[in-house]
Amino acid sequence: MSMQGQTTIKTKSAFTKMYLPVWQEATEHCLAVAEAMPADLYAYKPTSLSKTFAEQMVHIAAAGELLTKRYVQGMEVTPNTPDASKMTKTEIIALLQKSFAYTTKVIQTIEQEQLDELCIMYHSKNEVSRAFALFYVQDHMANHRAKANLYIRMNNINPPAYTW
Repeated sequence: MSMQGQTTIKTKSAFTKMYLPVWQEATEHCLAVAEAMPADLYAYKPTSLSKTFAEQMVHIAAAGELLTKRYVQGMEVTPNTPDASKMTKTEIIALLQKSFAYTTKVIQTIEQEQLDELCIMYHSKNEVSRAFALFYVQDHMANHRAKANLYIRMNNINPPAYTW
């Protein structure tokens, strides 16, 4: 679904009303990237130091929910990334959908007061609002989605068109 076809979904702040369709468009594109790679190439990685395509997708899913909990909701969480090598393409796509649905629900239900709270980013030590942290969740996904997109191209497959 593109942003033009979206129905109006109630959110609790002007920020989340603006941000929700942006998030939905990004997640739809990520799912299209996951679908575009054939199942037999999910173990592909361009170098010995790279993540496999499956690991990129599982990392997106696990980190997306973790970053939402940690920075947007202010929860104490510990990383718990599933072993991508033991998952099928179908299971990985379901994990992505579950993670994206979690963040979408937070966007739909979070109050402006919580979005205005400040948090410290773990790696950079930057202090940002929880609303701003939503951009980090999306940026992290886009970073790994772009890498996965290149894996598709490296296998002579046309990736999904970028629709912004």
